[in-house]
Amino acid sequence: MKLTKLEHAALIVDVAGRKLYIDPGSFTTALTDTANTDAVVITHEHPDHWTPEQLDRILEFNPDVRIFGPAGVAAAAAGYPVTVVAAGDEVEVGPFRLRFFGQKHAVIHESIPVIDNVGVLVNDELYYAGDAFTIPSGVDVRTLAVPANAPWLKISEVIDYVLALKPRRSFPTHEMLLSRAGKELSNTRIRSATEQNGGEFFPLEPDESLDL
Repeated sequence: MKLTKLEHAALIVDVAGRKLYIDPGSFTTALTDTANTDAVVITHEHPDHWTPEQLDRILEFNPDVRIFGPAGVAAAAAGYPVTVVAAGDEVEVGPFRLRFFGQKHAVIHESIPVIDNVGVLVNDELYYAGDAFTIPSGVDVRTLAVPANAPWLKISEVIDYVLALKPRRSFPTHEMLLSRAGKELSNTRIRSATEQNGGEFFPLEPDESLDL
């Protein structure tokens, strides 16, 4: 299984040439080479995690692709064939086993409504919680996508999250708003938290891959 990080929160998981896209949004370069895609997971409805244009690029070459997301995504993406998933659901599509966790987006501010959000565990290997710090109960997280920056987090929460999950491997995501200096600072903190429990940190940049 090969993981490729795209810009911001978008990821591609490849198993034997079949693809799973996670959160291809507005901060991600227009998708290309989307053929052989079996599924798309959209963790929540914010545009930095999905756009109609990105879905259209996938559907153009994969009209039967399965799209999964919480109820808020189905409402926001009306007209697209979104299968609603929630915490506790498990789906198998192509070579991908998807397990879903969590219910809500992290609080940005009390004046901003809290929307639906689900995290996803892919093939019992890769875990990405979307815009939340959901800890998947009973799961030994092998590879963790760690949010590095967002309006809804502070770095102390990121550190505590990594320390709680004790991943074997971690890499940063959700960092498009950071300068180079900011990315290096966040990477240093995530690396330290990962290594405290014997894990290994990979400072992936867009289009870099990791074999899982």
